[in-house]
Amino acid sequence: MGTTIEWYDFFLYGTAAALVFSPLFFPDVSPAVGLIASFATYAVGFLARPLGALVGGHVGDRVGRKAMLVASLLIMGVSTTLIGVLPTYGQVGIWAPIMLLVLRLAQGFGVGGEWGGAALMSVESAPADKRGFYGSFTQIGVSGGMLLATGIFMLTRMSMSHQAFLSWGWRLPFLLSGVLVLVGFIIRAKLHEPESFQQMKDDNTLATNPLADVVKNEQRAVWLTAGMRMSQNAIYYLLTTFGIAYIARSVGDESNIGLNSVLIASAVGLVSVPIWAALSDRVGRRPLYLFGTVTSALFVGPFFLLADTGNPVLITLAMVIGLNVFHDAMYGPQAAFFSEMFSTGVRYSGASMGYQFGAVLSGGFAPLIATSLLAANNGRPWFVVIYFLFLSLITGVCAYLAPETNRHDIDEVSTSRGHAARV
Repeated sequence: MGTTIEWYDFFLYGTAAALVFSPLFFPDVSPAVGLIASFATYAVGFLARPLGALVGGHVGDRVGRKAMLVASLLIMGVSTTLIGVLPTYGQVGIWAPIMLLVLRLAQGFGVGGEWGGAALMSVESAPADKRGFYGSFTQIGVSGGMLLATGIFMLTRMSMSHQAFLSWGWRLPFLLSGVLVLVGFIIRAKLHEPESFQQMKDDNTLATNPLADVVKNEQRAVWLTAGMRMSQNAIYYLLTTFGIAYIARSVGDESNIGLNSVLIASAVGLVSVPIWAALSDRVGRRPLYLFGTVTSALFVGPFFLLADTGNPVLITLAMVIGLNVFHDAMYGPQAAFFSEMFSTGVRYSGASMGYQFGAVLSGGFAPLIATSLLAANNGRPWFVVIYFLFLSLITGVCAYLAPETNRHDIDEVSTSRGHAARV
């Protein structure tokens, strides 16, 4: 529930960036340049995520998983709610996009410390043979956040005229974040630390400087997890954030086909993600990850061809196949896979660093790069396809080099040096 609320905030910005921020905050440029500028502010949020991961990882490994989860939720919720009351460019000029940028940075910082804690809470509390399945509850929180953000945005958009929506209606989903954060805070305040971490805390054996320990002893795992994020993160944002804008170009800005297809795929993700994760408990994390990497690379070209048809059924089918079949084969096992690659004392720091470094290198800039490549190639998406194939190659190599972790006892090694040697 907490992760759903947190990612509702983060994804809400992406949807608004694709559909409304360009005319509201960048009105004095062409529509194409305005969209690029809008996606640039979106990408900036990803630049803050590694900093959030570094701070969140240190606090999570030194103080506790629960404390950082509560803090990240509050940071995200306050910044998202404030976006809902921002003045537009027409009201305060250049200060409008500057304030939008600052709040987006705060969002990025908050979400940077979120995933690692939520994933560890799930995986470290799981039976050894069900860590993939338990970890998937963190992952479906992301699907839930996208479902909630897209659904509320679409309902708000459909309930009023286009002019009213651009004037004030777009603010309502952002203001709703204040209520949702209160719910998430109540839930997270009742959490307990995972037993393995609490035992180390009671024994006073927590790492003194977990960030330094990760860099010194488990650096290889950080780079492998960052590399494995490249394709997975990029395909998600290419199909959703950039995909919504691309589909709107094909069928018209006032059409909800893109939003509808993302909404359906997000709902299916609540089921497909746990299925892929549970399957990884049986056949391993790495085979599924390699399958998702290869198939996503092969599908991104056909996705654009289907999007160009303007047919709602074909567009929805393309979104479901791309996200729920190919993307989720990587995403479902990911929480367990990444968590299992690090030892308990530095797991928050290591998993967060790899996860968020990969995010800033791929997903954060994917819509911006894709939009720029599209403009450079006169609206044809084939440069975007080549860009994604390059990211897929990086992910495929890293997944191939990564150890299979689903049979490891993640509590058997108490020092990061011992774990690094074992891996």
